Amino acid sequence: MSLYYASLTVWFEDPFWVGVCQREADGLTEACRHVFGAMPREQEVYQWLLQEWRHLSFSPGIPSGPRRPERKNPKRRQREAQAVPAGTGTKAQQALQLQREQHKIQRQERRRQRDTAEEERRFQLHRQKKREKRRGH
Repeated sequence: MSLYYASLTVWFEDPFWVGVCQREADGLTEACRHVFGAMPREQEVYQWLLQEWRHLSFSPGIPSGPRRPERKNPKRRQREAQAVPAGTGTKAQQALQLQREQHKIQRQERRRQRDTAEEERRFQLHRQKKREKRRGH
């Protein structure tokens, strides 16, 4: 994957400092969220970025438009903006939401597997106790 654009935005989201890494490549936008905790200094953020960039878990890519749209008449742009309903949030927020939804599906699948395994274990235990009662132990 060739990288065309990357950015890191850090802001205060009570009570922690949060950073969102966003990258665009091949017409797709991907994002990753990281909680820093206490207010990080610029050097700490830069050091963290150098060390952790390769290990970040980015969301699946969502299609993004061209990086620099063609210039249009301001009145035409205003008219078009009013006509098209805006999506929820920025592209980075949409990518993070997609990542959360995928994690939720994975978590549900793991929970379902764990519950069926526990149910099977209980059934086997119940069956074993039943057999022991019949044997007269």
